[in-house]
Amino acid sequence: MLTIKDQVTHQPLQMVTILSKSPQLTAITDAKGKADIAAFQEADSLYMHSVGYKSKAYTYAQLRERQFKVFLTESNVTLNAVVISATRWQQEKREVPNRVLTISSKEVMLQNPQTAADLLGQSGEVYIQKSQLGGGSPMIRGFATNKVLLTVDGVRMNNAIFRSGNLQNVISIDPFAVERTEVLFGPGSVIYGSDAIAGVMSFYTIEPKLSSGEKAQINGNAVARWSSANAEKTGHFDLNIGLEKWAFVTSATYTDFDDLRMGANGLEEYLRPAYVESINGQDEIVPNADPLVQVPTGYSQFNLMQKIRFKPHGNWDFNYGFHYSTTFNTPRYDRLIRQRSENLRSAEWYYGPQVWLMNNLRATHTSESKAFDKLSINLAQQFFKESRHDRDFDDAIRFNRTEKVNALSATLDFEKSLGEKHLLFYGAEAIYNKVHSTGEDEDVRSGSVVPGPARYPDGADWSSYAAFLTYQHKASEKLSVQTGVRYNHFLLNAAFDDTFYPFPFTSAAINAGALTGSAGVVYSASPTLQFSTNLSTGFRSPNVDDVGKVFDSSPGSVVIPNPDLKSEYAYNVDFGIAKTYGDFLKLDATAFYTYLDDALVRRDFTLNGQGSILYDGELSQVQAIQNAAHANVWGIQAGAEVKLPVGLGLSSRFNYQKGEEELEDGSTAPLRHASPFFGATHLTYTRNRFKADVYAVYNGEVSNAALAPEEQEKAYMYATDENGKPYSPSWITLNFKALYKLTDYLMLSVGVENITDQRYRPYSSGIVAPGRNFIVALRATL
Repeated sequence: MLTIKDQVTHQPLQMVTILSKSPQLTAITDAKGKADIAAFQEADSLYMHSVGYKSKAYTYAQLRERQFKVFLTESNVTLNAVVISATRWQQEKREVPNRVLTISSKEVMLQNPQTAADLLGQSGEVYIQKSQLGGGSPMIRGFATNKVLLTVDGVRMNNAIFRSGNLQNVISIDPFAVERTEVLFGPGSVIYGSDAIAGVMSFYTIEPKLSSGEKAQINGNAVARWSSANAEKTGHFDLNIGLEKWAFVTSATYTDFDDLRMGANGLEEYLRPAYVESINGQDEIVPNADPLVQVPTGYSQFNLMQKIRFKPHGNWDFNYGFHYSTTFNTPRYDRLIRQRSENLRSAEWYYGPQVWLMNNLRATHTSESKAFDKLSINLAQQFFKESRHDRDFDDAIRFNRTEKVNALSATLDFEKSLGEKHLLFYGAEAIYNKVHSTGEDEDVRSGSVVPGPARYPDGADWSSYAAFLTYQHKASEKLSVQTGVRYNHFLLNAAFDDTFYPFPFTSAAINAGALTGSAGVVYSASPTLQFSTNLSTGFRSPNVDDVGKVFDSSPGSVVIPNPDLKSEYAYNVDFGIAKTYGDFLKLDATAFYTYLDDALVRRDFTLNGQGSILYDGELSQVQAIQNAAHANVWGIQAGAEVKLPVGLGLSSRFNYQKGEEELEDGSTAPLRHASPFFGATHLTYTRNRFKADVYAVYNGEVSNAALAPEEQEKAYMYATDENGKPYSPSWITLNFKALYKLTDYLMLSVGVENITDQRYRPYSSGIVAPGRNFIVALRATL
């Protein structure tokens, strides 16, 4: 029995192909990296191939000398890979016209991200905004929130109340349970429908692994991790039990974070000199004993996953997944640092538990029928719960607003090969969301509770029905063409309660459709040179948040419902080039341009002829989401990878984007979610059981003139330039990570982030980034 493992982590490698030419034999390794090669004893050589690794060849005698153990080394410099996100079926990356970023579980082991948002951010290609420690809102190509799509195991997380403000839903995903992450850049609406305007972030969680024989196969991991900047304490375990036809995997993670400590070297404007504390029922501003500690920011989170797999025979494969995630009360730091008349404005502002639950059943069938070669049925039920709780300083009334969403979805995906050069991916999708929203006003002194205005129209629903088709034509060994089209029909129904606000309407209904398409070409001039271009459209249909929200969007303004909305559309063009030189250098770059039409933006509005109303005791400017603008964003994503001698490697990623949005007067202003230029450069060293990474993360300046108007209004979050105006300074951090496989069953990971202890606040973020942060993690593998 041959065992194949990763050179550094000594993790078993599954799906490694073992070939011999004479005689012609094939074998594939199982979940434990094992393959029976008894039949290969007379073979001249055994060739071992796995995507992302250097191929190796040995004679049977050489393998016997090695005690039938082989360790494969990563091959970073390649144009080959396998991706799923572009069509929901496996494809070779070199045949996909979109740019796709893949983040493997091995990278997660080394980098030790605290949340799934950090997992994305540490890639160097996705920008993360944080309003509080328990948050993380990804920005992609100048867009964010409800203009980027999240999926877990092929099921969309975006629901009817995803907003245009910053979203924290990605932290519900447990990074320990993620086997692979793919980020599809550019519109993905042909495959994924509404919201996939700027890109799709697809998380694929641990799959149950069957036994390759009659004997049960048991494997798993246990991890303990600690980090210093927020006194993180994390415990995780996952366990797989594989039988011949059944397999079970269980994963659980608990994380506790204390208040976050910022860096010691930087601007005094970011310090936390005081905070509000309620003492004997009275609000008091308390001096902070250590202004570097951001009080309060700490929170806790629990994640649980259970999967069951049943494969009765070769043609059918059934997978059931249960996911549950909850945070505990999470302070919203950016609201707690706001001031009014030189005093802190809020006594309390926190999110209640953010709950996400998903039941997912996926059935895959392989059959060479006239209609399809492969069929996938994906049924999912999700439940989301979130709440907001805020109270002004010295005010007895706490405003409690709670939202729940029940989401059902069903997708049918088909793959059909029409000869060697033609491939069809087609399918249908149905989605239904039901929103429940309540409000309560609580007197914290007397304990009395009275009904308050809900954030959304209670009982509103949003649904979507679609059919899509993607066609791939491999015209030659050098040329591949991929085109697609999707028709989406969506409906929204909402009834408004005028108990608290005299709306001039009682209901809203949307019944409309959207047609989107894409066309892309990949030309491989040689095995080492590749060009790609892609034209695509994307759309986002108005959801319940757009149509029906009542929300204090910023001090002195309130957003009210607007029932007269239509979809916004994006038109995008990409051009990419990738070049390798031998097996030691890879260069790549992708340029893009996106135009957003009928953009849903917040603009001044009126309610019954009035431009201002009294909201939560404050006279506030009336605003509403409207199809009132267009926006455009362009930029470049570029990178280089160098494989140096003696195990050294150098890689760098750079991202630049520039965005503009039309204002109410017809002029233009910077686009809010177009981040400054950012990137990361890594110097790695790999040898046997050891890997180390010294890297820099950097971020450009956003001057006051380059700040979006709504960001300029948040001076409390920004530094002050020489003219006394808010701006976001540039910053750079130096970091170190390493892992060492102590034994075949025990791995130690260590790291120091922000070695020079810089004090900085990433663009648009409410919380200051961690200061010098020591990380220690111990992983035991069964």
